[in-house]
Amino acid sequence: MSKFTALYKKLYIWRLHHVSEQSYLLMLSVVVGVLSGLAAVLLKTIVHLSGRFVMDLGGAHFATGGGNMLILFAPLVGILLTVLFVRYVIKGDIGHGIPSVLLAISRKKGTLPPRNMYSSLVASTLTVAFGGSVGLEAPIASTGSAIGSNVGRLFHVSPRGVKLLLGCGAAGAIAGIFKAPLAGVLFTVEVLMFDMTMTTAVPLLISALSASTVAYFLMGQQVQFIFKVAEDFTLSQIPFLVVLGIFCAFSSVYFLRCTDKVESWFSRSRSWVLKWIAGGVALGVMIFLFPPLYGEGYWALTELLNGSNDDALFASSVFNIFRDNGWVALIILFGLILLKPVATATTIGSGGVGGTFGPSLVVGGLSGYFIAALGNYIGLPTQSTANFALVGMAAVMTGVMHAPFMGVFLIAEITGGYALMVPLLITATVTYICVQPFEKHSIYARKLADKGDLLTHNKDASAWQLMDLKKLIETNFATVPVDGTLRDVVNAIKNSKRNLFPVLDKEGHFLGLIVMDDLRHLIFETEMYDSVTIKELMMTFDDKDIIHLDDSPLEVVKKFQLGNRYNLIVVDQKGKYQGFLSRANTFSAYRRFISAASEE
Repeated sequence: MSKFTALYKKLYIWRLHHVSEQSYLLMLSVVVGVLSGLAAVLLKTIVHLSGRFVMDLGGAHFATGGGNMLILFAPLVGILLTVLFVRYVIKGDIGHGIPSVLLAISRKKGTLPPRNMYSSLVASTLTVAFGGSVGLEAPIASTGSAIGSNVGRLFHVSPRGVKLLLGCGAAGAIAGIFKAPLAGVLFTVEVLMFDMTMTTAVPLLISALSASTVAYFLMGQQVQFIFKVAEDFTLSQIPFLVVLGIFCAFSSVYFLRCTDKVESWFSRSRSWVLKWIAGGVALGVMIFLFPPLYGEGYWALTELLNGSNDDALFASSVFNIFRDNGWVALIILFGLILLKPVATATTIGSGGVGGTFGPSLVVGGLSGYFIAALGNYIGLPTQSTANFALVGMAAVMTGVMHAPFMGVFLIAEITGGYALMVPLLITATVTYICVQPFEKHSIYARKLADKGDLLTHNKDASAWQLMDLKKLIETNFATVPVDGTLRDVVNAIKNSKRNLFPVLDKEGHFLGLIVMDDLRHLIFETEMYDSVTIKELMMTFDDKDIIHLDDSPLEVVKKFQLGNRYNLIVVDQKGKYQGFLSRANTFSAYRRFISAASEE
């Protein structure tokens, strides 16, 4: 071990003298891309094989979903195994996928624990293989991000480099799982909110290309959704595409609010056993009635794209007797659109591990297929159900993730061309415009935004977000007791170079403030030192003067701007005095950040 350490140090010293930071990051981006691609292939393969094994146990083929009694109990088993793995193997919080990555970028200098490189892989495999109605993309993106973060720290790159490699890992993971390098890069830019600069663009692209190459090498040319676009775009389709965009906006807002409500309902219970039983039973019933809800649900989408809507909707289903009824098929399609978010949130809320990336694609595909099939069935000009399903996938992804370009280019790449580019752009734009008034943030960012922990493309807001204001708190102010007199204030003035004196009670709670300028007429009146009390001298204060340790930087800035204060008092959650935050120091730190960002 000592020889390895010595060699490692020699290589590190050699690198410092002979390889620039930028060149070093380019080399490491290849490493991160290869590792992320391998992780993506490994996850997909394991889930496919284990899922087929589970379905074969019940005598049903994996691709046709459930329709047997095993499906009622499979989610219970999968979620239980996941919970036990998290509680007794990981022994800690496994993180929340993409939100934990966003938090690491904005608050933790890109640092993710080493266990995140495998924990999500194992947990999501256990969940999805047994029918958990979630996606694998968010866990693999979280895994890729952790790989990038830990590779960066292992090879001693700068904090900025660690964040970049984290983004490279996420780009590589998405590129590897879909074999879509552009979508991987755009995922990092739009969802993780990386700025696309010359410094970041090339490493991200190299990582995505490396991961895609690994996936092609190990899994062949086949992509997630095999479909060749046969019908060209015509101007007459525009009204139908606008209608599709509006409907996908409805599906997106419903998806966002439904998943939030269901997860919050589960979070009210502190008993993991109750959550497991309630969620496992509910999920089992939903999958038994509607087999397309099993697992990711991509098999059903593939069947729909290939024109096998009967197999997608009715195979192994209790509704098989209605196979020839068009209205029943439409009702089931609409029911799946409504139930997929419920099934996804139930899986996650009851203890399963997975993401909402895949479910949003599924809901989008179902939405597009539903609109086209409904129009065709009632006699409107015939539209391609497969084309509308693909366009709907991009539209709902746009609405749920606020990532229009990623959605558009993902569908373009996985369909092997750009024949649908105009319909994709029209529908995604309509959906995005309609969703914005109702949902300002993506499904990954909304909770972080509420807490003030979200890093965005807004450089001004990002500057405040990245600053650690706790390091700017000044504590060299002399305090005085609330039950003291003017003499105590005079003694404090002798020992302090500041002109502000916080008034505290015996427990250290902040009660008021004394300003030296208000005492000039009393300082030399020695006969009054013991007769004038501090309660008579101190100034009252309101919420505009106070900030708490857990207040976001943006909240602090608003108080500086709205109250026109030069200093703010800092207290903890119990109201105990911590120090002062000055306007000058805060805005100086902001200018330093902007200057450093401009150099990039």
